[in-house]
Amino acid sequence: MWILVIVAAIFEVGWATGLKHANSPLEWILTVIGVAVSFVLLIRAATTLPTSTVYAVFVALGTVGTVLVDILIFHSPFNWAMLFFLVLLLVGVLGLKLVTGKQGAEGSHEG
Repeated sequence: MWILVIVAAIFEVGWATGLKHANSPLEWILTVIGVAVSFVLLIRAATTLPTSTVYAVFVALGTVGTVLVDILIFHSPFNWAMLFFLVLLLVGVLGLKLVTGKQGAEGSHEG
């Protein structure tokens, strides 16, 4: 089920980027589709995994992915403080997943 969270986060990066950069009707349609797919996958994962952890992982991966897209594709300026806080965010989410991982495995039929 965690793969659904990862795929949902990838779609989140797409729609978050679309919110800023969409200019044509097709780009807006793709952005809306990205929102829908992202949340359907997130809701599906949250039915069998700990909801708070699922959401934290989703948001963290989406945040990191969106920042990377902004830097690598749209050439936003790199900032060491931003990198520090992104790493801090990921460490916090990883810690949350580790402490709730056993609960998630017990509640999941697919692991």
